[in-house]
Amino acid sequence: MTIVLDGSGLTIEKLVRVARDGETVALAPAALERIKVCRAMLEEKVKAHEIMYGVNTGIGEFSEKVLNDDEVSQFQRYLIYNHAAGIGDPAPIEYVRGAMTGRINVHAHGNSGCRPEITLTLVDMLNKGVTPVVCQKGSVGACGDLAPMAQMALLLMGEGEAFYQGERLPGRIAMERAGIPIPDLQARDGLATINGSNLLTAMSALHLYDMERWLKQAEIAAAMSLEALLANLKPYNSKLHELRGFKGAIASAHNITKCIEGSDLCTGKMKTKVQDAYSMRSTPQVVGAARDAIAYARSQVEIELNGVGDNPIFVPEQRLTLTGANFQGSPVSLPMDMAGAAITMVCVLSERRLNRLTNGNLSQGLPEFLTKGAGMFSGLMLSQYTADMLIVEQRILSAPASIQSIPAAADQEDFVSMGMNTAIKNGQILDNANGILGIEFMAAAQALDFREFTPGKGAQAAKAVIRKHVEHLEIDRPLYPDHNTMKALVKSGEILEAVEQAVGKLES
Repeated sequence: MTIVLDGSGLTIEKLVRVARDGETVALAPAALERIKVCRAMLEEKVKAHEIMYGVNTGIGEFSEKVLNDDEVSQFQRYLIYNHAAGIGDPAPIEYVRGAMTGRINVHAHGNSGCRPEITLTLVDMLNKGVTPVVCQKGSVGACGDLAPMAQMALLLMGEGEAFYQGERLPGRIAMERAGIPIPDLQARDGLATINGSNLLTAMSALHLYDMERWLKQAEIAAAMSLEALLANLKPYNSKLHELRGFKGAIASAHNITKCIEGSDLCTGKMKTKVQDAYSMRSTPQVVGAARDAIAYARSQVEIELNGVGDNPIFVPEQRLTLTGANFQGSPVSLPMDMAGAAITMVCVLSERRLNRLTNGNLSQGLPEFLTKGAGMFSGLMLSQYTADMLIVEQRILSAPASIQSIPAAADQEDFVSMGMNTAIKNGQILDNANGILGIEFMAAAQALDFREFTPGKGAQAAKAVIRKHVEHLEIDRPLYPDHNTMKALVKSGEILEAVEQAVGKLES
């Protein structure tokens, strides 16, 4: 179903549908009217020679340089040329589609001053599958994602490059093949296309969607490990967490309990310890804290997706031109730094349960390193090494980028968010997290193979999926194919889908 962009209703889920699943978009009629009204006001101000930043002045350190009428008509082209200054491999198509969606939604407010043709061309590019080639690196996350967004704007002049129907093509050819007229740029059009933190926000939205699903899988993996370790189940009683009051912990305890329902461990007939180690009984509190951090990040990202991130901003009803810093990426980069650290924290917890599963002194009678042939065989000993390496990398990546400002533009832009660094490293954090959790899943399934009792319905469903992809480790074999298979399995969400089919939807 086509997603209508009106400036106010863009959720993370809708953005995922457009960016990742190829859903079509439409500009709301009322939004188109707002864009037309704003453009008419801007054109009147241009004719009256009212000084407006980035319209008839230079930008950055050159903001005091006033342009004459001839320069105004050419300025936007050179603005895009000199800002298309990124570096590195192309950003994934889903990231760029997400940024285009976000930019259209900014324009939909009717405060950006561009011609309607600019916004409608971006709509056509999304719907016809023309995706600008955008270098991943170059944005400092203030004045917007200028370098990557400028590469996007090149297509509006019939320049740059684009992906279209599986090919990387010159921009003009891609637009011609898709049947999209090239609008070219007039006063304000270029800056109105690039002056927002839309790429880092789109990346953050996609990452949050994946983080939320990953946390549910972390709870499923925890439930499997807890069963294999014969956990005392009192720490997962919802009443315990309701008394403290953190929403994330309440939801996490509920999900873990739901996965263990139906287990012989729930009968009270099996001997368990009076009190388990922190890595077991603190799981709802730790995963819950991550849930709460990511919920806050979601709220900030969705505000940004529906806000007017631009400069200058025009207010037609008051005939105002306001310059400011609504392009600044800090409102997104700071909570997303926290979100990345939250995923790393849960990964550390996962590895500690993995340690208990493989350590014969801590595993409640499981064979050492989860192999019956200890000595001749090493079982999953080296799987822990791999998880540990990934976690150290996670810790390095979890250093906040939002405090790393380096002044630019002759100190006119003397504080920047570095939010693109946050977004890039969060992608790496998620990639590692899939591997770490995949290894815990593999170890938990191996451990449950040694237990002679019936696990909970959720744990059974998860184990059945794992066994479709990775066999029980009877004798030693190279483990890297299993690790990579499990990493891909976590990323796919197949385990989550199977568990929710078995026990019902887990709490978000």
